[in-house]
Amino acid sequence: MAEAVPVRCPACLRENGYIAPVFPCACGSPVNPPLDLAAPPVLLTHRTWSDSWVAVRCPACGRESEWPHPELGCGSCGTVVRLPVHPLERPAGSADAAGAARSADAGRSADGGGGGPADVRGGAAAAGPDAEPSHIPATSAAPTPAPSPAALPRPAFRPVTIRTARDAVATAALYLRWLGFQDVRQPDGRPIPSAAVDLRAPGLVAQVDPTTAPAGLRAVECVWLNGLTASATSVYFSLAGYTEDARSRADALGIPLFVMDLTGMPQPVNDPADALVGSGAWPQTP
Repeated sequence: MAEAVPVRCPACLRENGYIAPVFPCACGSPVNPPLDLAAPPVLLTHRTWSDSWVAVRCPACGRESEWPHPELGCGSCGTVVRLPVHPLERPAGSADAAGAARSADAGRSADGGGGGPADVRGGAAAAGPDAEPSHIPATSAAPTPAPSPAALPRPAFRPVTIRTARDAVATAALYLRWLGFQDVRQPDGRPIPSAAVDLRAPGLVAQVDPTTAPAGLRAVECVWLNGLTASATSVYFSLAGYTEDARSRADALGIPLFVMDLTGMPQPVNDPADALVGSGAWPQTP
């Protein structure tokens, strides 16, 4: 396991130990964001979707992927900071080429050339009289609004095979980070038992049940009460599914339910879970 590095909170000046998370590359090798320990941590006062991901290159296969940007919650005052990461080294001239391509696209759009919205609307006319007419009139086209941060696509989730109860908890934590929840952790730090395990994050209370029995009504109501007390979103993960009473109660309370198979891929099993996967954590977290 990697050693913890000291991170000083800019608000209360307390030092916190931080261990960079390790993620599985598609080739199976572990990768982790390269922390820039020479730069000070940045106080996180506003979170955006694009700033919450960082590009990391796998040292084994060279694949470039996006993973959650390292963040740390101060254990003393609760301040959340974002840890600087070394940028990827780009091949010489790649940035200039990309900038030139963007300038060329902008010039074509300004001149009415190829690649712009005008070509899409006028495509039928340009194709000639034998082309099939579009069912949408050109005069009805309206500007497309910019997507909200929650609507932006996320990188594909990479599951981790579940062999033990600890694997189930780790997979649930990784999935919650993929959804956008930050600083997901087991609050008490005790060894993982065979019963359900709590996971916490700012704005989140999650329950992970690694047992072979379906989660029941009482379990769903308990996680809902815990979330209500903490003014947080309640989420439940189970390996063996849920009883009918538990699912009905979760639907009534709006609790997202997920079931995990041994491949490590959580699947939503009710409408609140589908909504959470679609929107991500951003509407629920500050």
